[in-house]
Amino acid sequence: MSSTLKGKVALITGGTTGIGLASAQAFVDQGATVFITGRRQAELDAAINTLGHTVTGIQGDVANLADLDRIFEVIKAKVGYLDIVFANAGGGDMLALGAITEEHFDRIFSVNVKGLLFTVQKSLALLKDGGSVILTASTTATKGTENFSVYSASKAAVRNFARSWLLDLKPRQIRVNVISPGPIHTPGLTGLAPEDQQQGLLDYLAGQVPIGRLGTPSEVGKAAVFLASDDSSFINGIELFVDGGFAQI
Repeated sequence: MSSTLKGKVALITGGTTGIGLASAQAFVDQGATVFITGRRQAELDAAINTLGHTVTGIQGDVANLADLDRIFEVIKAKVGYLDIVFANAGGGDMLALGAITEEHFDRIFSVNVKGLLFTVQKSLALLKDGGSVILTASTTATKGTENFSVYSASKAAVRNFARSWLLDLKPRQIRVNVISPGPIHTPGLTGLAPEDQQQGLLDYLAGQVPIGRLGTPSEVGKAAVFLASDDSSFINGIELFVDGGFAQI
């Protein structure tokens, strides 16, 4: 086991699948004490079974402020502080302009913007001075994507949160950085298409990536470890693209 994060305590929201789960594994492998959240208890139990029982799973929806309060109460009772907050929970689906509904907008912004905002805000009482906050955005915040405007706009909001919050948190020397994944092979990506069209979507997206393939969740997890660790101690407010060049051309 490496020790880049040895002695660090981390919260990863949306830690039951995809990027969150892979990041939790990477944090554990680097010596961190890790708390993960997920909305569904069955998925949370499966994740803990994968990660090992040194990881604590807390059921909760980040868009529900009462759930967030309970999540931080559990962390306070167990360890009393945090060094790292990885606000990763999020998601979305596709609707074209003209078909967007109020439910679609509210659901996506409630998790991706409201939930992320209050995850970070409510963590501040436990987050140590000099800590690291990592936000999951997306290459869609930079690129136009057909039928994906609400999700994309929510991730653009996340990008600006980092620029603004690092100023708010300057007195405490808390760093705030963004990871923007490109096409990563996750359940969330495959779920954007009907089952009979999923492979076609994956093949199409892989063809759009200059490196010639989709990314893996573990590749994003490695980037998260870097931003969480003291190796990035003078890195603040950046958007780290983990995208194989997808948004760079």
